[in-house]
Amino acid sequence: MTSSLSDYNHLLICGNGYLGQAIASAAIARGFNVTTCSLSGGNGSHVCDLGSAESVAMLASMIEPPDAIIHCASSGKGGPPAYESVYRNGILHLQSAFPGTLILYTSSSSVYGQTDGSIVTEDSPAVPDRETGRILLEAEALTTAANGIVCRLSGIYGPARSVLLKKFLHGEAVIEEDGRRFLNQIHRDDAASAILQLLVLALENYTAPRICGEIFNVTDSRSLTQREVYESMAAHFQRPLPPSGPRDENRKRGWTHKQVSNEKLRALGWQPQYPSFLDAFPAIAPTID
Repeated sequence: MTSSLSDYNHLLICGNGYLGQAIASAAIARGFNVTTCSLSGGNGSHVCDLGSAESVAMLASMIEPPDAIIHCASSGKGGPPAYESVYRNGILHLQSAFPGTLILYTSSSSVYGQTDGSIVTEDSPAVPDRETGRILLEAEALTTAANGIVCRLSGIYGPARSVLLKKFLHGEAVIEEDGRRFLNQIHRDDAASAILQLLVLALENYTAPRICGEIFNVTDSRSLTQREVYESMAAHFQRPLPPSGPRDENRKRGWTHKQVSNEKLRALGWQPQYPSFLDAFPAIAPTID
């Protein structure tokens, strides 16, 4: 028997930052009763350290049992120890404190280590070359083993946030080699809508195709080369094209060159409001410091 969303209306969002706040706003608009938690407890959130079993257990004792949990907390600028605490241990602690509750975990498309420019789907090998990426995969495995949902998000941008725009506008952008490297991004609001749509489908017992226990790429509909992005910016702002330089091998989550596909997600009826970064950056530019 299929349940209605009104039967499942309490959502716990772990992580009340840039993405978490957007998800919370969208969820409230859909009729959810939303509880949020974060490490600092700011903006009306409960204080909770996901890396501490005691802290998560305390949170569980303070709130009504949630019907679903979204883990979208950030590790900040930390390395492997922070990743282990927030992601792997965070999932373990949430599963222990809220047994049987549906968990949607936001991972990263950086787990795909491809460097050949190929199209990657959820069935493509995920072999990251950084320890942080391997920890993300461990958290994913814990989630799907418990019939949860994994969202592999591409680089998030949106109002007041875009590394590419900021570097270009500040004159700090560099085109790596010939600029052929593909960039994969997702607008914050599109990420929030995709996550919420997956959650609603799961709570309504949507079964064709399966949602729970699955992995979904959350990315826009068109991968862009680095050169294409900067050529579009140069034309729009009537500025020179950034200079060329060597590739950045010291990227936190590794240097990759791939086209992440969102076909599996779009097959469920989701469509991004911004099919590519080129559709969004002119409106975002005035918000970038």
